[in-house]
Amino acid sequence: MSRKSKWEYFKAIYHRYHQASKAMRRSILDEFCCTCHYHRKYAIRLLNGPPPGKPKEHSRRRSPLYGAQLISILSAIWEAAGYPWSVRLVALLPLWLPWVRRRFHLTATLQKQLLSISPRTIDYRLKSHKHRLRKKLYGRTKPGTLLKHHIPIRTEHWNVNTPGFGETDLVSHSGDCAEGEFLHSLNLTDIHTTWTETRAVMGKGQAGICHAMKDIEEALPFKLLGIDSDNGSEFINYHLKAFCDARKIQFTRSRPYKKDDNAHVEQKNWTHVRKLLGYVRYDSPQAQEAINDLYRKELRLFQNLFQPSVKLIKKIRIGSKLKRLYDPPKTPLQRLCGYPQANPEKVAQLKKLLKSLDPFELSKIIDRKLERIYQMAHHSRSPIASRSPRTHSQIRGPGPFGTSVYVKNIKYPKNHDRTVTF
Repeated sequence: MSRKSKWEYFKAIYHRYHQASKAMRRSILDEFCCTCHYHRKYAIRLLNGPPPGKPKEHSRRRSPLYGAQLISILSAIWEAAGYPWSVRLVALLPLWLPWVRRRFHLTATLQKQLLSISPRTIDYRLKSHKHRLRKKLYGRTKPGTLLKHHIPIRTEHWNVNTPGFGETDLVSHSGDCAEGEFLHSLNLTDIHTTWTETRAVMGKGQAGICHAMKDIEEALPFKLLGIDSDNGSEFINYHLKAFCDARKIQFTRSRPYKKDDNAHVEQKNWTHVRKLLGYVRYDSPQAQEAINDLYRKELRLFQNLFQPSVKLIKKIRIGSKLKRLYDPPKTPLQRLCGYPQANPEKVAQLKKLLKSLDPFELSKIIDRKLERIYQMAHHSRSPIASRSPRTHSQIRGPGPFGTSVYVKNIKYPKNHDRTVTF
């Protein structure tokens, strides 16, 4: 039976079906299913649906509110800012607006749309632009045995209302070979303001870590009151404990094998270190000097003055689901202002820098320095370049500031996970 014949038959019995009694409807339905070979549920939907021959109402699609010009400007800002999350990007737009006006032809209508676009719309409109590489590497941390009983374990969750208490961790730049001396990035993240300072150190020597911690303490715009580390021997030692005791800094450690205890700094390990320098090996004094030059200058200012971040306020259990509530996105400098613990001279200097610096220009300088640093990497001992396999020399992955510092000219093994996510 052809489709046209089935449709003619359906038109013939439709009105008879609606005028018939309940028992007669059952017979008509059985006959309809047997004749047209329809599933019973499908036949019921047809007979109870709209009358045949009535044209379907086509819903009109609304034209996009935000045009291609606005999306191109938004994409350029998103790329220059290091691909932030849409909620952070919305908070970043008013802060970057003076520099956006200088670089783009921004009419009053475009400016109004740029400041009114929602995070969900940003996610949808920038969907085709979003790429992120997921890479994995096992850590190089070895547990420290000395002084473990003298340094208390922090068991409670962070609940501080003043700047000065932070988490610290070490990120390895060893590639796939842990032999010999190579660079590490020492990260310290303030819990209350999310202010982050990073320094590159050669090896995991106790004296080098202590010297980098002193440098970080001097650079912080507030007094360091407490640090919390993992159980690695680079932290659990007499040098660092004496440093904290002399300055009356509270020194605690996390539980062994519980990375969630240091979740704040673990997140910064990705955004402030691994996302930039990747997984290749750096083991030269020249690379250390170049990386520290980036950490102390442009990257420090870019991340702490121009990058809003969100903080978890509380968690609400709703049945089997856990709902997380966050505060409005703010930059670390915005969170720091107004606290008596902050150094007024350093804060005033930072505010002056905020007005004089151009985030787009900072982003370009960071790009150039990352390219130069990448040339200093020891590629023969990278986690993926030392294996045999197909080469993707032209692949350019989304580096944090529009570069491809850790993706370009790298050999990927056949089973290497190059999953792109956002």
